[in-house]
Amino acid sequence: MSWISGAAVFFIIWWLALFATLPFGLKTQDDDRDVTLGTVPSAPRGPHMGKAVIRATVLAMAVFGAFLVLTRGLGLSFNDIPRVVPEF
Repeated sequence: MSWISGAAVFFIIWWLALFATLPFGLKTQDDDRDVTLGTVPSAPRGPHMGKAVIRATVLAMAVFGAFLVLTRGLGLSFNDIPRVVPEF
């Protein structure tokens, strides 16, 4: 795997991790009982994008590290996945 394809795989893993971890730690205005006029009560209380990006990056690094261990360290590939669906 070249560094370009490795960066592409990491970016895809990071993007998925971002959307998976985005709701964690989110507090709504209704949770704090401090709703700003003109907004819906379910709006986020404050910006938490920095924490979400850090969580996504750490998770993506762990998943990408496991991917590298499986592919480079153990030499596994997609051909090693057992076939679940029979071939017709």
